[in-house]
Amino acid sequence: QVQLVESGGGLVQAGGSLRLSCAASGRTFGNYAMAWFRQAPGKERDFVANINWSGRSSNYADSVKGRFAISRDNAKNTVYLQMNVLKPEDMAVYYCAAATYGTTSIGAYDYWGQGTQVTVSS
Repeated sequence: QVQLVESGGGLVQAGGSLRLSCAASGRTFGNYAMAWFRQAPGKERDFVANINWSGRSSNYADSVKGRFAISRDNAKNTVYLQMNVLKPEDMAVYYCAAATYGTTSIGAYDYWGQGTQVTVSS
């Protein structure tokens, strides 16, 4: 089992920045690919970004490329999502997830955090 706890969400003005963190406990963090997904009210949960076990490879949704950056610190069992130039359409609950083999598909992820709310005011 892997337990994931997100933090860092909050209220920010459009154009601002936030950094989300996801702390993992349980099985060896470095064995897992990690990802961030988000879910806006009334919408499906969508892929945002993922990163492989070593941190050397990452992928992004087109909507966040160039604005968001995912990173991880295996010594701290933590994955981060730096979000810059935030837009109102980025407003959602953000979830981190862990998978043995990371893809952009929600079904690949076995473990999920409880989510953290990001609100962007225009």
